[in-house]
Amino acid sequence: MEIKILFGSVASILTIFSFIPYLLDIFKKKTTPHSYTWLIWSILQTTGTVAVFTNHGGFGALGLGIGSLFCVSIFILSLRYGTKNIAPSDLFSLVGALAAIVIWIFTKNALYSVILISFIDFMGYIPTYRKGYEEPYSETVSLYFMNLLASILAIFALSEYSLTTVLYLAELFLANSTLVTLLLYRRRRI
Repeated sequence: MEIKILFGSVASILTIFSFIPYLLDIFKKKTTPHSYTWLIWSILQTTGTVAVFTNHGGFGALGLGIGSLFCVSIFILSLRYGTKNIAPSDLFSLVGALAAIVIWIFTKNALYSVILISFIDFMGYIPTYRKGYEEPYSETVSLYFMNLLASILAIFALSEYSLTTVLYLAELFLANSTLVTLLLYRRRRI
């Protein structure tokens, strides 16, 4: 069990340190967070944290919880410092994020909610993928890179492994890996 605490602690520390450069870049006006993306991620990550924690995820949920607080903070900052180019897919993602919570409330089944939030979370990346493709220097790569590492460590920190506890963390790994690859590729091409 001690190794689980170590993985969860390192994932949490990575999560904290991943957001510091991003926050600094927001204030330097180097990074412009997409408000819908961060609102969607706030809702989804909070829902995912609760689902993983209540389904015996243990220390695997710790980094997610910390990430939720940062997502909410960045959403608030995005209202002032972010981009507001809203596309129809952004509204779809927001509605889906809210639907995940409603489904969990009515079905009392966290797995259904985790499946939906994993899908919608990936959809929530679409505005940032689009923006990152067009403006690859408008995002802080280290945030997404450290979060993909934190996701792997959080999976190792889980107390119990099930689709409910692993799926969302695996999706975060995939989504962050995709964004890091996209940003680095576009930066080399420009």
